[in-house]
Formats: sequence, C-alpha cells, structure tokens
Amino acid sequence: MDIEEKIKYAIEKTEVLKPPRKLLASFVDTNIHYYILTVPMYLDFEGRSAESETVVREGRITCKKPKLITPSYMLRMEGFSGEARKAFEMLAEEDSDLAMILYGFKIRRDSEKMDIVPRSLESVASRISRDIDQRKEVYSALIKGVDEFWDVSLSKFVQEMVDNSANDLQVPDLVRDRSISVGSGGFPVITRDSTGTPVIARKEIELLFKLFEKGEIDPMELKAELDRWEVFEQYQDRFFKYFRNKPKK
Repeated sequence: MDIEEKIKYAIEKTEVLKPPRKLLASFVDTNIHYYILTVPMYLDFEGRSAESETVVREGRITCKKPKLITPSYMLRMEGFSGEARKAFEMLAEEDSDLAMILYGFKIRRDSEKMDIVPRSLESVASRISRDIDQRKEVYSALIKGVDEFWDVSLSKFVQEMVDNSANDLQVPDLVRDRSISVGSGGFPVITRDSTGTPVIARKEIELLFKLFEKGEIDPMELKAELDRWEVFEQYQDRFFKYFRNKPKK
C-alpha cells in the first residue's frame, strides 16, 4: 500500500465519536479541545488483542476568525504542503470562482500530550465522553483515528468542522450581504464588482486600510493582502500617500 492509499485508508477509518456541541464562531477565535483515540500499531506485531491498549492524544486547536477566499487566492499564500497546494491547483482549474471559507489554525503543542491506557478503545471513549458532558464543554471533540496517521484523522475532523460551521453560519450571512451567491450546483460563488475583484475582498481591503492608517497593523500586512488579490496597482497611490504625508522625525 503506497502513501496515498494509506492516507485514504486513514481518512475512511476516521470517525468523530463526539463532535463539539457548538459550531465555530463567526467573528471571534474559537478554541477546540480534541481527544484522538487509536489502537496502537505495535499490538498487531506483538500478537496482542486490539482491546488491550488505547493511545489517547489530547491537544487544542485555536481557530482564528474566518475569511472568505477563492482557490486562486489560496495559491498565493504560504505555509501549505505540496500536496495541499496541488489540491488547490486542481480546485482552481475546475472553478476559480468557487467560494471557500478559510480558518487560520494553530495547534497548541504546549498542551498536546499522549497517554497509553490499558483498556479498550470503546471503554476509554465512553469515559472521556462522560467527562466532557460532566464538565459541560461545548468545544470538545472525541475522534477515533488510525495510529500511524492520527494527524490525518485530526485533519479530517477539522475539515468537517469547518464545512459544517461555514454552511450553517457564515454562508447564509454572506449571501444576505451579497458577498456570495449560490450557483446552480448549490455551491457558494464569489460575487465580483465591475473590475472582476470579489466584493468581499474590497471590504477586507478597506478594513485593513483603516487599521493601517491608525497604525494598528504593519504596512507589509496590507501590501501582502493587496498582492494576494492582485490589486496593488489599483491602491498604490493611496498606499504610498501615507508615507509621503508622514512627518519626518
């Protein structure tokens, strides 16, 4: 079995046993507490029952406030693996106007830990589920994954969580303010102005300009956003005007 087949197998075998009770917030950061349960790989090699031990991985994911993007926008962002970029390239080729919700994610390694529990996965899952209920945690998730590729299992959970949150919370609001429309296939489609620039991009740029003029963000953060949407030439006079009018020290 090659690596792609193993990843597909891990995705297929991943099961969200207990999803968060609340979806990701629309306008603030959300912190997800996750537990991933797997059967240790070595049990099979040692001839032991899969019921004898369970690996419990626990950590947190911070989900930054979401933004609406296009596949072509994604191709101009850094920090994605070659496989992820290839997927976005394929998506851009199919439909460059398809609207996507992007969350910024940060896995808090400082809180990540792993334990090996001498009990079956089912019994461990029941105990953790009861603990979550008792603590009334609305942003906790319990996931059954594959030991070798447990992070693939985490990725699948994240993808499903984003899709559900976007479809239930963000997309209706974006349709109402005409940032997107719904295409014939039922998928969100970016609404563009007369120049071909997404309306949502114009709103984002105006917000960043206000923050930039107040000195609340670095100039390069604004320029990076202008470059990602390929509209820097349209805004360059306004961008450089700040530096021309800035008093010399």
